[in-house]
Amino acid sequence: MPGAEQPAPKEEPETLTILAIETSCDESAVAILRQTATAPAEILCSLVSSQIELHRSYGGVVPEVASRNHSLILRSLVEQALDEAGLQSNNIDAFVATRGPGLSSSLLVGHTMAKALAAASGGNFLSVNHMEGHLLSPFLSNSRTSWKSPGLMIPAHLALIVSGGHTMLIHARQAGDYHMIGRTVDDAAGEAFDKVARMLGLPYPGGPEIEKQARKGNPEAFQFPRSMPGELNFSFSGLKTAVRYTLPKIDDLTARAPDICASFQKAVTDVLVSKSLRAAHECGCNIITLSGGVSCNKAIRSALNDKCMAEGLHFLACPPGLSTDNAAMIAFAALLKIRNGATGSMSEDIDPNFSLC
Repeated sequence: MPGAEQPAPKEEPETLTILAIETSCDESAVAILRQTATAPAEILCSLVSSQIELHRSYGGVVPEVASRNHSLILRSLVEQALDEAGLQSNNIDAFVATRGPGLSSSLLVGHTMAKALAAASGGNFLSVNHMEGHLLSPFLSNSRTSWKSPGLMIPAHLALIVSGGHTMLIHARQAGDYHMIGRTVDDAAGEAFDKVARMLGLPYPGGPEIEKQARKGNPEAFQFPRSMPGELNFSFSGLKTAVRYTLPKIDDLTARAPDICASFQKAVTDVLVSKSLRAAHECGCNIITLSGGVSCNKAIRSALNDKCMAEGLHFLACPPGLSTDNAAMIAFAALLKIRNGATGSMSEDIDPNFSLC
């Protein structure tokens, strides 16, 4: 009706309480995050139910097994999270889920649960990119430092994300403004760790097992290749193949396994560190962040930290507790979106190939 007064826009609440669900692969995770005005975000509860033992006998994640177990555990995990935080579902301002990338059957379980909770309680619904959660996670863990001053501002930085399915270099100008600098063209670093571990007969997941063996080995024992030295993209398939061709030449594989693991890990580390530093200089960034499941590797973490210190750059790593898949990082990414004016929609659907930038 012409001249009719429009309803006033709904004001953003001073305090935001967010419940997030993460089911992109084989971890069922629920977290509740609260943030007041410009104060740091506070994790009220973060729960992760691991399926590693279920998939270990298969040597990798079986999508059908993963989604079935998400369905079995998720409701009780949400109830436990609310109980630990001392909240009811109607105390939650926004329900959030991972939209992608990930396994479609797993994503669908968490996405549907978050939508149902939002519909039942009258809260908002928002979906988030899984990789954005990883990218921002170092700032959640360091939310009381000068990096987040003022308020929820994220400084421009070069982000190295290293996980089982992704290896990325991203120039993050601010939250939500990302530019891809480099990415894997074949095997991601985490995938290479798992495949080399399988060649050596080590248990799944392979990354922690290789790191454990590498502590006892000589990283200079084998000269494995450093791929694509002149580019910022990554390729670990050739390194994996070099290990495969080396194994038949070794008489006592059990005795030499620590040297193989140490040399392989050193090759991966050298590539990640050198390309991260080059990318940071090209982008004019004086901060490098490290996140993703593979960032739990102490050798990679230490080497990147040392190189940053030597070159006068700031280094910020996500702590191990927030490095692997978790819902707290998804809640934090959603928090920044909401504070920047984003509104969700019940019409949003999962996207297994959801691109970050």
